[in-house]
Amino acid sequence: MSDFQADDPEDNPQRTLYRRKAVALRYQRNQDAAPRVTASGRGLIAETIMKKAREAGITLMEDPDLVNLLGQVQVGETIPPTLYKAVAEVLAYVYRMNKSFPV
Repeated sequence: MSDFQADDPEDNPQRTLYRRKAVALRYQRNQDAAPRVTASGRGLIAETIMKKAREAGITLMEDPDLVNLLGQVQVGETIPPTLYKAVAEVLAYVYRMNKSFPV
């Protein structure tokens, strides 16, 4: 029997860990045409992405629906135009949290 067969994540903390997803984005105004996916993964890879972001002082935002969409973009690729608005809202949130909007 696999750990993934528990009906309730509370019954099995490992299930919650393996279902966790993370996507890292980068946007450099003078270099990138659009935000770019720089890392993507689930489970332990997602935990590593989030740990490294926290260590670097990067603001994290939780949005499962957006992560699912961004997770379909290949690492190194720019996000598709259909996601510009959603990602712009995330970037605005991050800039507000960091109190530093790039000029």
